[in-house]
Amino acid sequence: MNTKKQNRFMPLIMALCVIVGILIGTFYANHFSGNRLNIINSGSNRLSNLLHIINDQYVDKVDIDSLVDVAIPQILADLDPHSVYITAKDAQAVADDLKGSFSGVGIEFTIRQDTIRVQNVVKNGPAQRAGILAGDKIVSVDGKPFVGKIVTNEEAMRRLKGPKDTKVKLGVVRYGQKKVKYFTITRGDIPQKSITAAYMLDKNTGYIKVRSFGETTYPEMLIALAQLSQENFKSLVIDLRDNTGGYMNSAVQMANEFLPKNKLIVYMEGRKSPRQDFRSDGHGSYQKLPLCVLINEGSASASEIFAGAIQDNDRGTIIGRRSFGKGLVQQQLGFPDGSMIRLTIARYYTPSGRCIQKPFTAGDTKDYESDIVTRYEHGEFFSQDSIKHQGPAYHTGIGRTVYGGGGITPDIFVPEDTLGMTSYYKQAAMSGLILQFAFTYTDNNRPKLNTFVDMMSLSKYLVQQNTVEQLAAYADKNGLKRRNLMIRKSHKLLEKFINSRIIYNIMDDQAWTAYINLDDPTIEKALEVFKNNEAFPKKPSIKK
Repeated sequence: MNTKKQNRFMPLIMALCVIVGILIGTFYANHFSGNRLNIINSGSNRLSNLLHIINDQYVDKVDIDSLVDVAIPQILADLDPHSVYITAKDAQAVADDLKGSFSGVGIEFTIRQDTIRVQNVVKNGPAQRAGILAGDKIVSVDGKPFVGKIVTNEEAMRRLKGPKDTKVKLGVVRYGQKKVKYFTITRGDIPQKSITAAYMLDKNTGYIKVRSFGETTYPEMLIALAQLSQENFKSLVIDLRDNTGGYMNSAVQMANEFLPKNKLIVYMEGRKSPRQDFRSDGHGSYQKLPLCVLINEGSASASEIFAGAIQDNDRGTIIGRRSFGKGLVQQQLGFPDGSMIRLTIARYYTPSGRCIQKPFTAGDTKDYESDIVTRYEHGEFFSQDSIKHQGPAYHTGIGRTVYGGGGITPDIFVPEDTLGMTSYYKQAAMSGLILQFAFTYTDNNRPKLNTFVDMMSLSKYLVQQNTVEQLAAYADKNGLKRRNLMIRKSHKLLEKFINSRIIYNIMDDQAWTAYINLDDPTIEKALEVFKNNEAFPKKPSIKK
């Protein structure tokens, strides 16, 4: 009886086995053969599986890592202009810019004629302690020649930077000598200052130049303020021109120093990021100090957070030209290989509620990147009436009108100074000839130039040397034909540029900043505001 039942069900069992075998075979065929299109079309794994197929079956061998480095930026570019991919090779340099220090030898260099020339030596840094001098030419690194086409900024940084307490041996040719001198330098932490100048503009007015907003910006500012306090400053200019931003928290900490308690500094909000407010705690030491903040089209991100907080809280006067217009907040996310993405997760808003992010079209970065040029062509750099506000109007605490949708518009507009601008000046500046001449002049005259101990005496000496005429002769020998009428018209601009670079080569950032600030119309406007006691904005009168 049991045998008959088994015979009856045998065909059904065999059919089921065949069906199961077909299903299993199809599964393995799709997963382990060349036909993977069903997986690719299944959803979010398509990109990953596409890379697997390319790696397995493409006609030539492909560097998948390089392919990813190309693909990810394209994907992020379709989101917004500030979501970016940073390769593992570039990640450390990006981190160093904001960290406040890096490990290296402590020199600033330029590359001329395929050779590293030491432009400046960090005071009390490893290179200075070892005996390296500005003007030295580095010709070998760790016993290997380092001259010729191999010398690039990237390769030089790779060889000179390194872990703290490691050693590097440099072969150096010094000015006036032919024999190579060798120096063994122990690498150390090199500070990256974000505040590059702090000095008195006059007997009452302090000045602080903030280059970027990094990890150490706030403590650097407190040190700068303490130094100015020693000179009894009674008003303050904070210069954020060409400061492209950095850490938001640093801008918040700085603003807190000048605002009364419980004032909104900035808030951020996004689809997955609930609103987060940042308010002053009332512990700031300079809540009633007359304040002017300088901005221009190069001021972005954290610079705009600070300027917006001061403006919307009617705490000080903003002077200059309309800022860049970056109101997007990025979060840094790392990959196991050391690369990372900066992904936009929220927008930030000034206290009045305005988002100052300028308009953009996702995936189209061309118009966004050329926005500054467009502003220039429309005359915005020269006339306040040419500023086109694309966002709605908002109001500060006392009722002043401010605008969103494209940067911080200053309270006092200062046009760009184009007096003396000629095509000769543009060519000399943009070709790098002025920088090359300034370094050559510095190198050839170092013994004399090193005798000057302050910026003013050195600048007076350089005027007597007629550096403009020397540049014209140098440029004529190096491909830029002399144009006497244009040189006369641009004489003041040329002299300022040339002499500023020579001062920078011999002295430091602060001396250079102090020199270029001489006769600066934006600085002069700030001093005028303080003189007239107009640093604190006034409530607008009601129009009947």
